[in-house]
Amino acid sequence: MTSSLGAGSHAGTSRKMRRPLIGAAGLLLVASALIASPALASHPEVSLPGSNFEIDTDANLRVDDAGSLDWANVAETRKADPFTGAADDSFGQGTKEDTAVPTVVDGSIPPNKSDLLTFGVYLEDTATTDFLHLFWHRVQEPSGTTNMDFEFNKSLVTSSNGVTPVRTAGDVLIQYDLSQGGTNPVLFLSRWLTTGPTSACEASNSLPCWSDKVNLSGAGDATGSINTSPIPAAESDGLGPISARTFGEASVDFSALGGGTDPCVSFGSAYLKSRSSDSFTAALKDFIAPTPLNLATCGAIKVTKTRKHAADGPGPHPHAGVAFTVNGVTQTTDANGQTCFDNLQFGSYSVTETLPAGYVADGPLTKTVLVDNVASCAGDPYLGESVSFSNTPLTDLSVSVNSQIDGGTASTIVCTGPGGGTVASGSTGANGDGSASATNLQPGTYTCTIVIDP
Repeated sequence: MTSSLGAGSHAGTSRKMRRPLIGAAGLLLVASALIASPALASHPEVSLPGSNFEIDTDANLRVDDAGSLDWANVAETRKADPFTGAADDSFGQGTKEDTAVPTVVDGSIPPNKSDLLTFGVYLEDTATTDFLHLFWHRVQEPSGTTNMDFEFNKSLVTSSNGVTPVRTAGDVLIQYDLSQGGTNPVLFLSRWLTTGPTSACEASNSLPCWSDKVNLSGAGDATGSINTSPIPAAESDGLGPISARTFGEASVDFSALGGGTDPCVSFGSAYLKSRSSDSFTAALKDFIAPTPLNLATCGAIKVTKTRKHAADGPGPHPHAGVAFTVNGVTQTTDANGQTCFDNLQFGSYSVTETLPAGYVADGPLTKTVLVDNVASCAGDPYLGESVSFSNTPLTDLSVSVNSQIDGGTASTIVCTGPGGGTVASGSTGANGDGSASATNLQPGTYTCTIVIDP
């Protein structure tokens, strides 16, 4: 699956397209459809096991091994800072990580600290898990310890500063810490907390706050590197010449963002910011404004159920109260004949109807649906997968004869169906009475021939 590109995105190689979820700004990120096993690296890499994306020991953007992924051949979501130097906007007035609404000011980036240029985000979908890949690009190497943070927000609602989104519980902060003189970054993760004990906060004594840092690198859930040598413009994938120690990249096991409790983590935007040091309480400095994206690997299936019902007129009509099962979860259709299954990770699913009594299915009771599109049941308009089922009501037939004079007449009964075959037959007994019956007949023309006293 590829990104649906808009302004600020990077067009990569052609690959299978999946229908994107259209967001407010039209720039989205979804999972890549390219599934491949990691290529054998011919040069030093620190890539995560299972990922086919090159995280090079000396970070770069080119593809070094055939069949691998790197920034040069993927369609990442990319955002550039429109200004640098004195004209650049930044965070100011003592804004820190836990400041719920950061203060935005102009022209306050210290010359010895990171002046940010660009960041990129790409989600790789493999057969076993998903990997979130990140890069940052800055103007100059800082003279002291510094830090880059990627903040992922669920909400697209802008806060009172007019720039950054309103934070909601479960937003994620990925911290890319790089100490002075270091070349091996350590990545940490915190989540935005709105409830619970303040002892769960990394730095603050009050809520809301960012949670205690989790060392993703130490847990084997993240890896990263910076460029220790210059990257020429011809190999920078459009970023221009990159001097040493001004480009960094990282990979994160996407499942770690949900903490193992939610397989369908979803974020609506991301932005990059820098701190004056790797201390969590240090002041925030430069930032690149948020870019909308739909970072998720889950979709939805909407089931529509109809039936024929003569009392409501010709044609199909919504059928309420019919049970359907997907992935072990059973739901029933509403008054509109619909039900929707949410939070389905990409893959193939069987949708199975429990056939209600008195009906015959107009098709198979189980249908296979491929979920490969980011969507939710609450989406307006709904952009997930859809599947339809229809049923036809059944009728029982009974024909009888009753001789008015006991044993006075004898009769035979033969009923044929729409195809001409016999569906019911019978004859009278000694008293002249008899019947023929059939059950579970579908709508059609049935002819019953009764011969009395032949």
